[in-house]
Amino acid sequence: MIITLIMTVAFFAVMVIIGIRSKSHAQDVQGFVLGSRNVGPWLSAFAYGTSYFSAVIFVGYAGQFGWKFGVASTWIGIGNAMIGSLLAWLILGRRTRIMTNHLGSKTMPDYFGTRFESKKLKISASVITFLFLIPYTASLYNGLSRLFEMAFPGIPYSVCVILMAVLTGTYVVIGGYMATALNDFIQGMLMLIGIVAVILAVLNTNGGLMGSMQALATGKNGGWEYASFFGPEPLFLLFVVFLTSLGTWGLPQMVGKFYAIKNEDAVKKGTVISTLFAIVVAGGCYFLGGFGRLFPIETANGAPVGGFDSIIPTMLSGLSPVIIGIVIVLVLSASMSTLSSLVLTSSSTIALDFIAPLRKKEIKETKKMLMMRLFIVAFIIISAVIAIVQYNSNSLFIAQMMGVSWGALAGAFLAPFLYGLYSKRISKAAVAVSFVWGVGLEVVQLLVSLKVFDVSAIPVLGFVFKNSLYSGVFAMVGGLILVPIVSILTGSTRPKETDAMFECYNQNRTVGITDNLGK
Repeated sequence: MIITLIMTVAFFAVMVIIGIRSKSHAQDVQGFVLGSRNVGPWLSAFAYGTSYFSAVIFVGYAGQFGWKFGVASTWIGIGNAMIGSLLAWLILGRRTRIMTNHLGSKTMPDYFGTRFESKKLKISASVITFLFLIPYTASLYNGLSRLFEMAFPGIPYSVCVILMAVLTGTYVVIGGYMATALNDFIQGMLMLIGIVAVILAVLNTNGGLMGSMQALATGKNGGWEYASFFGPEPLFLLFVVFLTSLGTWGLPQMVGKFYAIKNEDAVKKGTVISTLFAIVVAGGCYFLGGFGRLFPIETANGAPVGGFDSIIPTMLSGLSPVIIGIVIVLVLSASMSTLSSLVLTSSSTIALDFIAPLRKKEIKETKKMLMMRLFIVAFIIISAVIAIVQYNSNSLFIAQMMGVSWGALAGAFLAPFLYGLYSKRISKAAVAVSFVWGVGLEVVQLLVSLKVFDVSAIPVLGFVFKNSLYSGVFAMVGGLILVPIVSILTGSTRPKETDAMFECYNQNRTVGITDNLGK
């Protein structure tokens, strides 16, 4: 416990120091929200990766899907790397940076409002972002509870949540985007080291890789299917890969990293760095979770008695104090990096995209900065309170709300954002339909999950609303189909200045040439 405490205190101290030293980069709105659009490839790539992979993945998803699919759950990590990182950077990175800079957009709702010439779309997008980021943020704390109980017995979970919230809020409020990017880089390095160390330690307890694979195929809770290439449920596995990979394309806190990147060269380098980071961290997390069935976990009806969140802590409980300390710092890194990204995204959205458009007079720069900092504090307090209430009461509503957050955001935003970067023909009506479709589908999912009504007997609906993973995929795919169709039918609502907007992709630059006289 002393070793873990020392490592944790040192980690927190470094985060706060970086926040203080980054204050000079947060003197105006552009600097506070986007680092003045001057962030290099390493910081951008690590900011993207650490915002992507949180404690939810390491503790929750790795344990849950590792139990369900065995080592085949590694495909989720590979999908996250190839689709959620590589393709996202290749398809969205460059065009997002160029278009948002040309339009002067600082947030995703701001992009929708300017790109589609609609204040209503901007305000609607800001409301959706704020409402669904709160439960998503609260879910970040959940992965900490069992690990902290293991590492710091006797210390209440609420104390851990409050401490993490206060320290994250401190460096984000002081240093803004640059503080989060610098801290994300350090946290990302810790995540890379931590996941490799933990995998080696866990495999070593079962005779190495081959010994662990053999034990998984023949053990009490295992079976050959859990050591197979595609696992026992390939279709369900495919849905998980798509939701956790494609969904990032429509999440405001993820896409926002492309707004801030420095230049074309930084985009190219960031693509490679981000992909390699995802392979190690995401692939490592899910690969680790695939061996959960080898450990003494009590089951009932084929599922862990303590819930899926108990699997990873059980796997780690017998390791050395140094490894446990590394795990705690790893999970803190994953949680705080994602938390800082979410609170900065949400606060800037509410201040710049909701309150500012409703005011008749232009809000001064200093007042916008104050508003964003106040909303960061408010957002962190709300999410921490929700997390503590959920932990103490096991509220079904909060738990299910957390489950639908990702699907609602990605389902509403992915299609219009992606098509808006590439096509002049996307209409305002199509964007509105996508918002309604994504949010509406996940609200129905929430009601089904809460057992307000039952659709399991209806073949198609029973499949779509089997859980939030399935409905989330249908929300995204449905939006990708609906947006171009509705745009064709509602051509009269297309923005009028699209030609001027898309000129940003065709700008010419004149450069001087020095004659080469040869030898």
